[in-house]
Amino acid sequence: MPSHRTHAAFTAPVETHTFAGVLLDLDGTIVDSTDAIVKYWHELAQELGADPNVILASSHGRRSIDTLQLYDPSKANWNYVSHMEGLIPKQYGQDAVEIPGARTLLASLEGSDARWAIVTSGTLALATGWLDVMKLSRPTNMVTAEDVSAGKPDPECYILGKDRLDLTPQMRVVVVEDSPAGVVAGSRAGCKVIGLATTHDIAQLKSAGADWIVQDLRSVRFIGMDGENGHVKVEIWNSLEIEQSDP
Repeated sequence: MPSHRTHAAFTAPVETHTFAGVLLDLDGTIVDSTDAIVKYWHELAQELGADPNVILASSHGRRSIDTLQLYDPSKANWNYVSHMEGLIPKQYGQDAVEIPGARTLLASLEGSDARWAIVTSGTLALATGWLDVMKLSRPTNMVTAEDVSAGKPDPECYILGKDRLDLTPQMRVVVVEDSPAGVVAGSRAGCKVIGLATTHDIAQLKSAGADWIVQDLRSVRFIGMDGENGHVKVEIWNSLEIEQSDP
């Protein structure tokens, strides 16, 4: 039988979906703080006597307290983690940039009656620090690392996010994530997941179970409210589609 080659392209036609609420990750989804986080872990790794590259290979999308527990349990406490993470936007703010489309999407959600929240593996100090430094819209509701007993890929954070928005398990909710651990968490929480190809390979996002994969937040647009039930109408542009071609 003849074989076929496949290749991916961000060319899928626009789709319009209605959701009861929107839950967004922060780092890698709204703000690209990769360079800042690399500097943070390189500095902290010296104190831990650990290889920063080994830490960085598994730390994205996970709580610092869980990573520290592996290397120095004495530092795995919220006072220490919150203090250290709170310093990152102050010391390395110039190294962070907003994900394309983030400012527009957050501003449009803030200016509406949409139910939305940020759900992040970072502490409250880190999350508010980045939003303040970048001058981005801040939601009324946030779920941060201190709020849960287990970090992503555990679904607890997204289940709590739905609860804080008064969303029932039966309601259709969308999660926007960049990390495979976050995609898994959103899926396990019963949400649809838009994966952003900003920090990880497409194959990793697909394997994690993302329902759509887009390049960045320019492809995710809030277009209004459903007047009947107060749900959120979202357009998804230029998502990934798999094409087959003859050899």
